[in-house]
Amino acid sequence: MTAERPLAVGVIGVGTMGQHHARVYDDLEGATLVGVFDVDAERARTVAERHGTVAVGLEALLERVDAVSVAVPTAHHHSVATTCLEAGVPILVEKPVVADPETGQELLARADAADVPVQVGHVERFNPAVETLAEIVGGLSVVALTARRLGPPPARRIEDSAVLDLMIHDIDVVLALLGEEPVDVTGCGAAGNRHAGALLEFPEAMASLTASRLTQRKVRTLEITAEECLVAVDYLEQSIEIHRRSVPEYVERAEGVRFRHESLIERVRVPNDEPLRNELASFLEVVRTGSTPEVTIDDGLAALEIARRIEAGERPERPRADLEVLHD
Repeated sequence: MTAERPLAVGVIGVGTMGQHHARVYDDLEGATLVGVFDVDAERARTVAERHGTVAVGLEALLERVDAVSVAVPTAHHHSVATTCLEAGVPILVEKPVVADPETGQELLARADAADVPVQVGHVERFNPAVETLAEIVGGLSVVALTARRLGPPPARRIEDSAVLDLMIHDIDVVLALLGEEPVDVTGCGAAGNRHAGALLEFPEAMASLTASRLTQRKVRTLEITAEECLVAVDYLEQSIEIHRRSVPEYVERAEGVRFRHESLIERVRVPNDEPLRNELASFLEVVRTGSTPEVTIDDGLAALEIARRIEAGERPERPRADLEVLHD
């Protein structure tokens, strides 16, 4: 293929996330959305018509594309990705990369043998706030990271736990920022792991993560405590604040003595770009140039393995009768 002509791209699975891949591809310069596939034929036709393309079978789609996004349910990631690799088609597979680390290793071996690029859809890596944060963190002595990814119960059914569906984003971001694996991982969960917490211990830092599909307010934040400052990131606002030189003092007023904190707050300028658009543009550049993806299968598996360790730390819910016996 030549860099001059647009890349022919497609989307496999056009549900909640996949339809946005189709939307962005349809708008990206240097890409032509040549088709979509979904097991729900009516949904595929609806999305195809919306973006001026066609709904086709999986085999037919793979014959006409230079690259494809895989946005099917996690349980089918391995089989669909394998089919794409066998056809020699570069893929961006949504997170989590696969359902379990063992099949992930097999997929990695297949991709290496086929010499076909695979990028994993950890979209927060392409959030301008995170990209800007990575530049800031490089000059800091990080002590702790605190991530909160909370929201109300979704309207659609989600098979993955809050750890695999939500927290895995923050696991990936933390690993990327620190550039190392944790030495210890502990986790706990409630309500069938729809609300979960985790503590990751690193050689010189710690990370506390909370994810929930039961919280009646949408929150996407990350705070980094460093020797030099506190960095507060809001993913939704795509904003970064750096708090420095916090000075506590007691102030005498007519109504009495008051305690206050004063600090210097630096608001960092962050580009207002759509993370998914950045992600797909990055993927297409990999396809054009043969460069290494920003988020590799190895990266996806590292986040998945930690997520599974966190899930394993969940305590099973006790029947109420057992609880009553404990209080007798």
